[in-house]
Amino acid sequence: MPQDDGRGWAGRLARFGYRSPEPLPPLAERLVPPMPEHPGAGAAPAGLPRLRAAGLRLPESLRGSIGWLGPLAVALFGGLLRFWHLGSPGGIIFDETYYAKDSYSLWQGGYETNWADTANSQILSTPQVIPYKTDPSFIVHPPVGKWIIGMGEQVFGMHPLGWRFMVALLGTASILMLARIARRLFRSTLLGCVAGLLLSVDGLHFVMSRTALLDLIVMFWILAAFGFLLIDRDHTRGRIARVLDGVPDALTAHRMRLGWRPYRLAAGVCVGLACSTKWSGMYVAAFFGLLTVFWDIGARRISGARRPYWSALRRDGLPAFCSIVLVSVLVYVSSWSGWLASSNLPGKGGYGRDWAVGHRGLSTEFVTLPLLGRVRMPFRFDMTWVPEGLRSLWHYHSQMYDFNINLHSPHMYQSNPWSWLVLGRPVSFYYESPTLGQSGCKVNACASEVLAIGTPLLWWSGVAALLYCLYRWALRRDWRAGAVLCGLGAGLLPWFEYQSRTIFLFYAVAFVPFLVLAVTMMIGALIGPAGATFERRLVGSVAAGALVLLIVWNFLYFYPLYTGQTIPMSDWRARMWFTSWV
Repeated sequence: MPQDDGRGWAGRLARFGYRSPEPLPPLAERLVPPMPEHPGAGAAPAGLPRLRAAGLRLPESLRGSIGWLGPLAVALFGGLLRFWHLGSPGGIIFDETYYAKDSYSLWQGGYETNWADTANSQILSTPQVIPYKTDPSFIVHPPVGKWIIGMGEQVFGMHPLGWRFMVALLGTASILMLARIARRLFRSTLLGCVAGLLLSVDGLHFVMSRTALLDLIVMFWILAAFGFLLIDRDHTRGRIARVLDGVPDALTAHRMRLGWRPYRLAAGVCVGLACSTKWSGMYVAAFFGLLTVFWDIGARRISGARRPYWSALRRDGLPAFCSIVLVSVLVYVSSWSGWLASSNLPGKGGYGRDWAVGHRGLSTEFVTLPLLGRVRMPFRFDMTWVPEGLRSLWHYHSQMYDFNINLHSPHMYQSNPWSWLVLGRPVSFYYESPTLGQSGCKVNACASEVLAIGTPLLWWSGVAALLYCLYRWALRRDWRAGAVLCGLGAGLLPWFEYQSRTIFLFYAVAFVPFLVLAVTMMIGALIGPAGATFERRLVGSVAAGALVLLIVWNFLYFYPLYTGQTIPMSDWRARMWFTSWV
């Protein structure tokens, strides 16, 4: 057969970048690609040959630790940023006025209570007075986030440091989690550390880590659930590879059961804890439940199943529902144990705890369905057999639901979810305008503000990265891009159903880690594949490094607005890039 001298079809196509298809890797590697720097991995870690060429030698004992050292260093950096002067501003800012006091009440009596109108000034006074009362208060969010905030108050006292401590701790832990998640997702320790660094210097994540609100706690549990599902994916596929022993088999791929999956159960617990912090976590149960089933479909297809959708639906659908949805429901109900354990005597327990006492139990008259709205049930049936505590809890939830969907009071900082990704309308948590000689002001007029806004260059890069992920998922069938889009969609898309409700940009912190993962994936594409030429990798690495450095610079530029520092009014105006930011 004549050789192609470069003038044939193969040679012509090669000039346009065409390469003949590579042979498929072994089944086990297709199911679970090897992790970097992992002892016993088939291929040598990409970074180690370069170290050996430079005359450096890593001790064998450190090879398995490389994947932890970088993420831990990045998390330490992010933690130092978040805990530095955590008690400043030294007052109650924005909605801390609700959650700091509700958290204290939960730890005192198991349910939220009312507070005097002068409570804030008394709490911040010297000597401190905590005007705790026992009469119940109507609240609109589940208790888990407030239990967590209250842990810090129990250790450090009823002070700004106390009610912000646990949120800062979870914010720091989420940096470590994201670095490890990105490492597993992209099979690169370098990209894992990049993801952790980018989350460390995101302004919205930073501000929410230093403020006693619930939304960062929701983000933490969503990210933890995603991480557990990712580990479950690798472990389950590893089990499949061992069963098939390297040979795809249609019958085995259809019939095999995937066994005990503790990591998916842990994901269900985390989803339940997210729901038990804010109801927005409920959408995560649906998104992540579908995600894990689609991952199982892909595993069965690679394993040789002729009808992978049917196989996964038959074998994996119900276990996935129980692991994610049913477990999260059980966790949610358990989170109300303090309220359920309170007295059912009028005015002696949690708000509405006595509602079902002496009432006949009837099923609900109306239900709210997607797209259909409020629908009347054709009949009602007796529910008296349900314990009165659970019936009271159901009635309480109906009141909470009515409040949340009918919250239309105008607010100067409300925004539409369409504008979130481009940071259309940030939220000012704290603002003062000291003059010369006040609060360290050294000019005629100064400003001191805590502005809940993401690092602009990171978020605007994120818009381009999301378009890249859409391309990778829709046209290249890249499951990693689909996973990133699923996490971001779970945090963003449900809010489009409530565009007439009063909502705020800081809710977006729930999907910030997935925005960062999208940017990290784009950075990996900029650097280029391992088989690319040295020149291609060099140019890509310089471009990727420049982008990361610009994002870090942008964070440092806005740092005074994230921490409430006193700066000249002219410097504050220079950072108000758009009138909608004022």
